[in-house]
Amino acid sequence: MTLPESIWVALVVFAGVIVVLICLSVLIRLFSLSIGLFHRKKSTEPITEPTVASVHKPYKEDEFSSGDMILKDVDEPLAAMIIAIVSDESGIPLSELQVKSIKLLRRDQ
Repeated sequence: MTLPESIWVALVVFAGVIVVLICLSVLIRLFSLSIGLFHRKKSTEPITEPTVASVHKPYKEDEFSSGDMILKDVDEPLAAMIIAIVSDESGIPLSELQVKSIKLLRRDQ
């Protein structure tokens, strides 16, 4: 096979792959539309933007308060890690969290 024939074969194969991908895209869109027609809910309420459950105010020095926290069978580095994870997962800043106590739960109890 010569170089021009190799280039021609490569172009034909590339074009074939592109055509197959376009066909798959069209089929997926058709299936999506057909399934959407069957599962469409009749709603009289207009669709609105999702609302944020809680909006956190920026940190202000005078609003910050600290208190006592009871640690039961937990050392301070572990308690700090737990509080940091809770703050990160909940999206609540550390300055707004109020932790009363942290207790280690054992399986044998």
